[in-house]
Amino acid sequence: MSRLIGFDIGQKRMGVAISDPNRTIASPLAVLDVVELRADQRGLRRLIEDYEIHSAVVGLPLTMKGEEGPQARQIREFVADYLAPLGIAIHYIDERLSSKEAKKAMREAGTSEKEARGRVDMVAAALLLQTYMDQVRMD
Repeated sequence: MSRLIGFDIGQKRMGVAISDPNRTIASPLAVLDVVELRADQRGLRRLIEDYEIHSAVVGLPLTMKGEEGPQARQIREFVADYLAPLGIAIHYIDERLSSKEAKKAMREAGTSEKEARGRVDMVAAALLLQTYMDQVRMD
């Protein structure tokens, strides 16, 4: 089985998480600058190649009614422009409140607000990826 990669894509930063080879545990991996990524995808391509990724899980920001709004369209456009060309399968998962949950988990772990600022995106990506893997196992 190959690893999965998870993305929590924001306006400025993209959190990245990776699964273990058995797809049971998701771990925060990195935070990438979205502006830099739009200009140069080599770092992202290297991640995909180094971890031998065939599938990605992407958080899709739905409205509280569960519908796709402008933010979800932006994510789908980003995926079409920057992730789909990498030749990996894309799976979307509802990401409502993922950043809020990540902040809560980090606060409970004793992480200060300052420390959390740069890491919350990758923790949110790990939560999204873990939720996806748990759902797939239950199906």
